[in-house]
Amino acid sequence: MKQNPIILSIITISLLIGCSKDAAYEFDLNQLTRVDISEENSEKELIITDKEKIKSLRNIISRIEWEADIKPQMAEKEDVIATLFFTYDRDMPERLTEYSIWFSKKDGSAEIFHREKNALGTLDKENAQALKELMINS
Repeated sequence: MKQNPIILSIITISLLIGCSKDAAYEFDLNQLTRVDISEENSEKELIITDKEKIKSLRNIISRIEWEADIKPQMAEKEDVIATLFFTYDRDMPERLTEYSIWFSKKDGSAEIFHREKNALGTLDKENAQALKELMINS
């Protein structure tokens, strides 16, 4: 069976375009270089650039369990807003994404809303406490 090179080219280009659209919304945590934190109850802002703290944040963020297409129905305003900076190329601007984070007073867990993906994530008590220590108590 002889394959038509034009059809194969069209299929290949379609696959590449489709994959690149999905990749545009994904972030490589290894490229996380900075996190800006603004607290609801405080006017102060915290900028995290320390390599060890960034490494810890990468580890915690990788443990978030995400549910897609969910908007948060919170009665309270978020405890913190975290802006994550991803550097893929030194000659290009950083890619930014924003998380709204609520720390539960009941069970110690955390809920995270990823604005760009319109997804809601959760962290268990242990990881939520570590995240809170890095973001609020630093």
